[in-house]
Amino acid sequence: MCGIVGMLDMNNKGRINKNTIYNMAQKIRHRGTDEFDCFVTKNIGFGFTRLSVIDLEGGTQPIFNEDRSIALICNGEIYNYKELCKDLRLRGHKLKTNCDVECIVHLYEEYGVDFINKLNGQFAFAIYDFKKETLICARDYVGIAPFFYTVVDNMFIFASEIKAILEYPAVKREIDLVGLDQVMTFPGLISPRTMFKDINSLKAGHYMIINNSGNIKVNEYWDLVYPKIGEIEYVKDESYYIEQLDDLLTRSVKYRLQADVPVSFYLSGGLDSSIIAAKINQIDSKRRHSFSIDFTDKEISESKYQRLMAQHVNSMHHEHLFKFSDIEKELRKVVYHSECALKETYNTASIKLSNLVREFGLKVVLTGEGADELFGGYIGYRFDKLKQMQGRQVTSNDSIEDRFRGDIWGDKTFLYEKDYFAFQQIKKGLYSDEINNMYEDINCLNHFIVNKERLANIDILHKRSYVDFKLRMCDHLLSDHGDRMSFANSVEARYPFLDKDFIEFAIKIPPGLKLKEFEEKYILKKISEGLIPTEISNRPKFAFTAPGSPQLLNQNIEWINDLLSYDRIKKQGLFQPEKIEQLKSSYSKPDFRLNVPYDNDFLILVITVGILMEEYNMKGL
Repeated sequence: MCGIVGMLDMNNKGRINKNTIYNMAQKIRHRGTDEFDCFVTKNIGFGFTRLSVIDLEGGTQPIFNEDRSIALICNGEIYNYKELCKDLRLRGHKLKTNCDVECIVHLYEEYGVDFINKLNGQFAFAIYDFKKETLICARDYVGIAPFFYTVVDNMFIFASEIKAILEYPAVKREIDLVGLDQVMTFPGLISPRTMFKDINSLKAGHYMIINNSGNIKVNEYWDLVYPKIGEIEYVKDESYYIEQLDDLLTRSVKYRLQADVPVSFYLSGGLDSSIIAAKINQIDSKRRHSFSIDFTDKEISESKYQRLMAQHVNSMHHEHLFKFSDIEKELRKVVYHSECALKETYNTASIKLSNLVREFGLKVVLTGEGADELFGGYIGYRFDKLKQMQGRQVTSNDSIEDRFRGDIWGDKTFLYEKDYFAFQQIKKGLYSDEINNMYEDINCLNHFIVNKERLANIDILHKRSYVDFKLRMCDHLLSDHGDRMSFANSVEARYPFLDKDFIEFAIKIPPGLKLKEFEEKYILKKISEGLIPTEISNRPKFAFTAPGSPQLLNQNIEWINDLLSYDRIKKQGLFQPEKIEQLKSSYSKPDFRLNVPYDNDFLILVITVGILMEEYNMKGL
């Protein structure tokens, strides 16, 4: 993987400054420290910073086709590249390297933009077609790789991280208030919104075409489309689904072990990362490095299970003992790399974990992210099941809340995390008078959230899965928590549970094999039999919650106090300073506890908004 940046002059006047491209790419050099290059010609400019993983000598970008009429820069990995390259050679294409992403330029030559559907990987790329004077940009199907863009002075500007786009002098540094409201309301941001006004995130499973006249067209090429109720007859027995899913997971892990550098893995102590570790060991028994975070607070320590699994697969295991003081030390750094306000502090543990990987000279790590969203791993799936078994059509007993749910999900009985009408009143109590005066404009519920057609007439487990993919996983778990925390330390994270073929089969598995008699991830536990210790597969799901703002307040940290000061909050103009003072008073009481994840840590949000504004020199109202 790597970092990519670029510009297209839609005025066709050759206005691209190579120094600007250089500065943009330098700003994200942490994404790839092995190679660095810039390319500017006529109305297109590319910058590239590389983390060399496959074909260490031959993967310099941009990559061109045979007659140099097509140029590519790509951040990512194409896991099925060997099959694709074999077919391309049979069709007469001449590939010059063994790099996985070179197949993209030749696939585009052969199939046009429809080639994207042939890719299995994690990627964000830009192709420039010199003959058509057209730029094609795409982001992978679930959104592992980021792609941000904006248009200023009729210049299309894009990058793997927003901080690179901000190097273009005319780009304004203003908070997107709808993005802020999304973070306040949902697990995190929802593409195409970001925390930066007029800077967009390309949605997962989408590509865009920008032509020389400045026309920008965005198209969807993939989505998590669950079958409508009654559309599929589940006639196969349980063993069929277990065997097929097991085979696909094995292939997915094999794909993600492809590298010309050592590949390591994370161990959380839970089911998902343990299955991945066991699969790695099953495929290739050579000894590999594994990494975990442990905590001084034994109530949240999972080291017993992490060490058990490491011993089980005979890995060279490494732990970082995370202290609560690390939160204060790392919080500013994680906000800088996340480019987003946060509602919890666990990114500080994530960045420490990737730093540990880099300390041992490693670049690639496999992780168990994605299984919870596919196989009913959160408690909300069990609540849904209980309601279904009891035959209750649970509404809120509030006609306004029912309308909210109907407008958002197309289903007034579907509860996702909270009652939004009641929460709207809480938000208004936090926001400043200036924000409340424009509330209907910035209220994220008045803007696009999810495609309600994809939620209509599908099983309740699938409905929650779809929403979790869109609202929790893509722009939060895979973006600010995943991609940004790993690449802050030049580490590439790979996600076997998010393999395209694996997901497309999982879509067709009966819901009763995902959540069976209130046992979450039942089919994964069946796959794990004989692979991992029963102490791990039988343990209840452990939801890690990092210490939050009450602990920071109790440490009496000067710069935290300054960010929460009455004058600072008043000057920013986003929040009600009197309300922040009340929260500070409540959170500072010795017996105060937040019931995370059910209670919102509003002060962490306020703190991280303040950090974001400082780090990026953003203006308040």
